[in-house]
Amino acid sequence: MPEVLVIDDNPTQLCVREAVLRGSGLCVQTASSAEEALDILRDPESAGNLRIIVTDHVLPGASGAVFVRELRRFRPTVPVVVITGMDEAESEYAGLGVIFLHKPCAPEEMIARVRKAIGSSNS
Repeated sequence: MPEVLVIDDNPTQLCVREAVLRGSGLCVQTASSAEEALDILRDPESAGNLRIIVTDHVLPGASGAVFVRELRRFRPTVPVVVITGMDEAESEYAGLGVIFLHKPCAPEEMIARVRKAIGSSNS
């Protein structure tokens, strides 16, 4: 069962992030929109073992911040890593308890942040 849900509407970025996280030994599920991700997360069978979400800030339809607000209604404690190239985006996530990674993000940094967040959520 997947441990990480990666969300990005850019197919190349989605594939790269999935490959990096799989290469580090994590089980990964992907979604290309906030709506698709919410559908996965609302399904107990699909979301059963998800321990962290990695999302791009800019998504079609709903931004990463809109996605996280909706997510917090039914999964208030799941760690979320937001990847963005826009410093000003951080204010949109005030009070939502997310971790930020700034583009460009080295694969090792993403792996380290994800593993640290998973470890912190276990304690």
